[in-house]
Amino acid sequence: MAHYLVIVESPAKVKTIKKFLGSNYTVAASQGHVRDLPKSQLGIDIEHDYEPKYITIRGKGSILADLRKEVKKSDKVYLATDPDREGEAISWHLAAALKLDDKKMRRITFNEITKTAVKASLKAPRDIDMNLVDAQQARRVLDRMVGYRISPLLWAKVKRGLSAGRVQSVALRLVADREDEINAFIPEEYWTLDAVLKIKGEKRPLTAKFYGTEKKKVAIHSREELDEILAAVENAEFTITDIKKSERIRKAPLPFTTSTLQQEAAKALNFGTQKTMRIAQQLYEGVDIKGNGTVGVITYLRTDSTRISDEADASAREYISSVYGKEYAAGKSAQKSGNKKIQDAHEAIRPTDITRTPAALKDSLSRDQFRLYQLIWKRFVASRMQPARYETTSVKIKAAEYFFTVSTTKTIFDGFRSVYTEADEEKEESNVLVGSLSPDSVLTREKFNTDQHFTQPPAHYTEAALVKTLEELGIGRPSTYAPTISIILGRRYVTKEAKNLYITEIGEVVNNMMKQCFPSIVDVNFTANMEGLLDMVEEGKVPWKEVIRNFYPDLDAAVKKAEKELETVKIEDEVTDVICEECGRNMVIKYGPHGKFLACPGFPECRNTKPYLEKIGVSCPLCGKDIVIRKTKKGRKYYGCENNPECEFMSWQKPSKEKCPECGGYMVEKGNRLVCADEKCGYVTTLHHDKKEEKKN
Repeated sequence: MAHYLVIVESPAKVKTIKKFLGSNYTVAASQGHVRDLPKSQLGIDIEHDYEPKYITIRGKGSILADLRKEVKKSDKVYLATDPDREGEAISWHLAAALKLDDKKMRRITFNEITKTAVKASLKAPRDIDMNLVDAQQARRVLDRMVGYRISPLLWAKVKRGLSAGRVQSVALRLVADREDEINAFIPEEYWTLDAVLKIKGEKRPLTAKFYGTEKKKVAIHSREELDEILAAVENAEFTITDIKKSERIRKAPLPFTTSTLQQEAAKALNFGTQKTMRIAQQLYEGVDIKGNGTVGVITYLRTDSTRISDEADASAREYISSVYGKEYAAGKSAQKSGNKKIQDAHEAIRPTDITRTPAALKDSLSRDQFRLYQLIWKRFVASRMQPARYETTSVKIKAAEYFFTVSTTKTIFDGFRSVYTEADEEKEESNVLVGSLSPDSVLTREKFNTDQHFTQPPAHYTEAALVKTLEELGIGRPSTYAPTISIILGRRYVTKEAKNLYITEIGEVVNNMMKQCFPSIVDVNFTANMEGLLDMVEEGKVPWKEVIRNFYPDLDAAVKKAEKELETVKIEDEVTDVICEECGRNMVIKYGPHGKFLACPGFPECRNTKPYLEKIGVSCPLCGKDIVIRKTKKGRKYYGCENNPECEFMSWQKPSKEKCPECGGYMVEKGNRLVCADEKCGYVTTLHHDKKEEKKN
């Protein structure tokens, strides 16, 4: 009997796939990549048309030796690595490392680890797709060039252990730019006005919101504007001028892609991107289900397609019709539109068997596995269901020349919402009293509710928001989002506090240096265009080395220019007047994982270190002592009193020496302007006093 060898990436898959195949099949794992560029050198032969030099990864020799023994015993070898660029490249490297004969070797892929999918893949073997391999090679070589040519400059200028990367440096810049935007943001005052109205014959009052005039919506910017409106409507009669009823629908969501799964898992389950991918990988590779053994319960997790196979689509509609009723099953299949190239060989992320409900698997999954599986299952079921339908009633109420509005929404048909609602979905506005209103209803004003508000700055990035932005800008691909965020957090360029991402001092230094010396590398459009070129390589439209030939000379010139400029900057430790208590030397400023700190220059004999509290030349508005730059435990910068903890003063923005001429409080720097720290005062002036431009918000 013929003997076959199936090589997969992960040992976890071996157990799952072995069950599906007969005794004449051996399943073995490569445990990821077996060959890569060497760590000790660039590993790309620039002189010979950028040929990469691949070597066996340290520790993989014994794995390859075991695989060679299995290859000798086998009549045919099936390379069953993951169905994407990375997986295709691993198969190609395996073929080279194991010296596989073309006649003996075949490539198979499956989108889900189920008996049906694995057996079907064996009936449709193919050659290795060199376009996919070349797209991965191009990405690997580009990333190596950026990392290995630029990182040494960061070591020389700042400290060893820092790194630059083609995608990570752009992600860092996005976080830095958002921080600058927030720091420069100046709040603007606005007011809301509600009229609490009594309806004749009703016990409960009705609250109507101020809208504006008949022709346009009016924003209330100040107390003066509010008082003017109040004076006009104080004694006015409130009459209903218009009641409109309409129907609207909310479409069912599309099934998950890698990006949308990461975003929703962050919002609904509070999972980081790495955690989401780790648990999804477990669900894909197989979990031990009581009575069924090890089974893969979701499809492949790295995808940017929302396509669903015809079989899965039909199965879902049948399930929905039988469980929820025929009226709940959607008609036409939902597909993602848009021009962006998607890896449509894949499906969206979905359960491998829709009848395997979260409740049925609960005892077989860990808590986190269950929560993520439930999210994926509900989203997929919802995607095959009818839209939710609502009846909305909007009422316009006139008082003098102004209008107030009140509205309500009533669910006519819950559709997909019987199964799934998104984590950040706004609650439908509901006001039961609206249904009893008619143009003849008599309204009496009971009171006005007024509130002062201030506009809020853009939100800090969360991991989910950064993934969404990277995807929208076309930077990176499904497999790169989680590792990219992991790198900038791991290098401590960015810190995470209560879900939000903040740039650290060391992150600012690296970002500023990249912007100054390598503007194209951290340019969003340049990076997105590069992703487009890699897609064209995958499609066979552009030779992969053409991409490298066009990229490397510019990088080389930028590196040489930066090296020359850095040679003129002698990097020495800055000596301070702080005396080391242990040996009496003057301590020096050094860079550590979180930024600057004080260290004794007598290292290694004297190992004394202490936090570096840099004074900014401004006195504390509470106690008069010096304000210093401090950092949170995770490395986020803020301004606090040197007398902390006795004095509790702190500010995220840099305080100024100047006092507010309006209220006498302290002022802070926001971009090129000085702003009163008290929002209610709202005083603003330019930071450059020679212009004397002032305004009062």
